Amino acid sequence: MDVYRPTAVSETLSPVVLLWHGRGPDERDVLAPLARAAASLGVVCFVPDWRPDADDGGRSHLRESALFVRRNAAEFGGDAGRIVLAGWSLGANAVTAAALDPDALDGWRPQAVVGIAGAYTRPQPLTGRAPLDVLAEADRTLPDIPVRLVHGTADTLVAVRQSREFHAALQRQGRPASLDESDADHAGVIMAEYDPESQRCRPSRSPGVVEAGMRTVRRIVEAAPHPRTRGPRSGH
Repeated sequence: MDVYRPTAVSETLSPVVLLWHGRGPDERDVLAPLARAAASLGVVCFVPDWRPDADDGGRSHLRESALFVRRNAAEFGGDAGRIVLAGWSLGANAVTAAALDPDALDGWRPQAVVGIAGAYTRPQPLTGRAPLDVLAEADRTLPDIPVRLVHGTADTLVAVRQSREFHAALQRQGRPASLDESDADHAGVIMAEYDPESQRCRPSRSPGVVEAGMRTVRRIVEAAPHPRTRGPRSGH
């Protein structure tokens, strides 16, 4: 797990973002540009590896990363009471399901979620169900969690209609939700480009891609709740 922290010292504990990568196993490096930019805007960003090719689809890795962040956020200057869960691609499916189903992460739910280029009609790793199906059966007595969706209109891997349909379904239930579209592709929305030779995404310096990535970063940071005053830290 990589941790990105704001460079400026603050008198308050910073909001926390737990950011999950997509289907490629152990690809936390793919999200480094996004996480670094988010930290520069004042959040503590945790980016773990996880393996969708594991026997359980990566569920245990995702759950363990959430538990680690909740227990250790303060050690990095983060507020464990203000955690935003964000994910890209398959990671987006997982974070949106976590907002709707308290069983997904053992009863814990984040303060907000940001789904980036997700395919919400497809199964997600936490419970094996598609987010749209989870939404249809979600317990409406639970407090609503804000859901921010981000998607590129040039995405040929996961069509933007996936986010549009999920956003519309959230709105029909009266849930707090937003959708931000840019002209990026699947990698560009996270400030990256796909490298066919290595078969991995890598950081991009293209101005258009950087701007699309920064739009995503702003949606993540905007999802973070307002700061609280930093109290004394015992034992340190």
